[in-house]
Amino acid sequence: MPEQRKLKILKAIIDEYIVTGEPVGSKAVAALPGINVSAATIRNDMAMLEQLGYLEQPHTSAGRVPTYNGYKLYIDELMPSKALSDEDKKILDEFIEADLSTADAVIENASKALAELTNCAAVVKNISPQFSIITKVEVIPTGKRMYVLLLVTSTGNIKNKVCRLEFDLTHEQLEFFARYMAENLHGVALDSISEETLEKLIAALGTYMVTLAPLLKGVCELAGGFKENGVQVTGEKNLLARRDIDTAQLVRFLERKNEVVKLLDDSFGDLQVMFGEGGDFVIENASMIMSKIKKGGVVAGSLGVLGPMRLDYAKIIPYIEYLTDRISDIISKEEDE
Repeated sequence: MPEQRKLKILKAIIDEYIVTGEPVGSKAVAALPGINVSAATIRNDMAMLEQLGYLEQPHTSAGRVPTYNGYKLYIDELMPSKALSDEDKKILDEFIEADLSTADAVIENASKALAELTNCAAVVKNISPQFSIITKVEVIPTGKRMYVLLLVTSTGNIKNKVCRLEFDLTHEQLEFFARYMAENLHGVALDSISEETLEKLIAALGTYMVTLAPLLKGVCELAGGFKENGVQVTGEKNLLARRDIDTAQLVRFLERKNEVVKLLDDSFGDLQVMFGEGGDFVIENASMIMSKIKKGGVVAGSLGVLGPMRLDYAKIIPYIEYLTDRISDIISKEEDE
């Protein structure tokens, strides 16, 4: 760990670089408030910080810019603590409370808030299906051999699917299917439905197997849609318009964004900052800040920001922590009720 003076200079360089986006030279650092040493001393300290791997010098400039390790040290030890103002909290609450009907709606609104307020992309890992059970399955005739399947979960989420059958169903067949769903799937957890479950349910249809198996497969497909632990990204256009992020690398990441789920699941602590330095998350000069959403004290998903490495972490991290805390409170309260 560098001595206190060098840490102070490192903090000053990163603070300045976050604001300007330009390499920071010794004269610029010497002119900053609270830096009471000469430019020559600053140059020596900057050279030492470069040797330690916290700064690097672009070929075209005499100034320095932070490295991944420099940012990590800054976030862990040097970043100024900024509490959200009442006005900031009010703005975030207005986004969240625009729709409290379902957990997905709350999280979607929080994502929009992050993307808009940070001018970056918001990243969400789906709420885990372990908290959802099936509360309603309905089949609705809509035309000749056409039926709409409706699946509702305990978290208030709804999925539907249009099924085209080879023949029309009778009133008796529809009534049997409704009873069969109520007896076999109502109250069942989404994450317990598997291919084996589907095979057993189809086999138990008996004489109705030929006519109703396609509907049953459709219901299981809907349940599977809820179970996908995918990653949603909001505000990608904000990043595609930036010059400091490689567009091709960003597009590749968006195409494989679901692979980042494992990174989020394996992370320790409620807040994680990742840099695009290798592994599954490869976007040079980029960072991703993620905070965990909890339901009843159990991790249920994640919310965060994907943006350039030159982010105002001291401002954005409190946004993310406040939103994930509010979401966790809301969905935990729903469970209690």
